[in-house]
Amino acid sequence: MIHKAVIPAAGFGTRFLPATKSQPKEMLPVVDIPVIQYVVEEAVASGITDILMVIGRGKRAIEEHFDRSFELEAELEAKGKLKELESIRRISRLANIHFVWQKQMLGLGDAIRCARDHVGKEPFAVLLGDTIVHGKPPATKQLLDVYRKYGTSVVALEEVSRDRVSRYGVVAPEPIDDRICRIVDLVEKPAPEKAPSNLAVASRYVLTPDIFELLDQVKPGKGGEIQITDALRMQAQQQPIHGCRVDARRLDIGNTLGFIKANILLGLERADLRRELATFLLEEAETIRKAAHPSDFI
Repeated sequence: MIHKAVIPAAGFGTRFLPATKSQPKEMLPVVDIPVIQYVVEEAVASGITDILMVIGRGKRAIEEHFDRSFELEAELEAKGKLKELESIRRISRLANIHFVWQKQMLGLGDAIRCARDHVGKEPFAVLLGDTIVHGKPPATKQLLDVYRKYGTSVVALEEVSRDRVSRYGVVAPEPIDDRICRIVDLVEKPAPEKAPSNLAVASRYVLTPDIFELLDQVKPGKGGEIQITDALRMQAQQQPIHGCRVDARRLDIGNTLGFIKANILLGLERADLRRELATFLLEEAETIRKAAHPSDFI
C-alpha cells in the first residue's frame, strides 16, 4: 500500500505575476480554498497519510497554512464562530505533512530528488502543487489502482488537441484497454508534427523508488533543469511503465484564464454558490450574446 506523496511547490509562478510577487502561486484561492489544499485533499482522499512538500524561497505561507494558528482559533472560539474554527483546525489534521527546501530551481526532476531521504525505498505518489485535477474517484487513486495491478510507475494522461502538445510531456502509448497503456517513450514539449500521440502527462504520477537513480543520470537541460520526463523515458527503456487516462479534469491555475475557469467550475459545484453564480453567468452570457459581433468570438 502506498501511503507517501510528494508535492513539489517551489516554483516562482512567473506566469501569474504580479499576483505571485509576494505570495506563492499555490496559495492563490480558488473560490475560498488555496490551490495547494485541493491538492492535499486529493492525496488524502486517495489514501495518502504522509506528505512531503518541496518548497523554495518565499513559500513560508504554505507551511503556515498547514500548521495550527492558536491565536486565530482562540479568536474564533471567543466569537462563537464554531464552523469557521473547525474548518481551520481540520486543515492541520489532514495528513502528516513535512517540508524540505529545494535550494535551486532546477526543474521538477530535481524537486522530486529532494524527497529521496524521506521516501526511501518505497513507491510514492507525486502531485504537482499548482494544478487541481478534479475527478471522482480522485485522479491519484486511479493511478494507485493501476499501480496495484501492475507494480510499475504510472503516469496520469489526458487527451489534448494537437496544437497544444508542445506545452506538455507527451507519451508514445501501447494500448492495453481504453484507459490504460504501456508507455513506450516520452517526449518533452514536442512540435505538433513530431508528437508521438496527443496524450499529455497530466500533473500526477506514481513512481517506483528506482526513479532516484535515474534522475541522477539525467543530463541537465535548458537552465540546468532536470526533467522527470527524461528519467521516465530511461525507465521505460529498462522496464514497463504505464499510463492511465484519468477520468478527471485538470485545472491549471498557473495562468490567468485557467485560474478564472477553475473558480467558475468549482464555484458551480458549491451548494451555497451554485444558484446565484449560475444565474449571474446566464445573465452575462445573454448580455454578451446581444452585444457582441460574431467576429469577436473567432
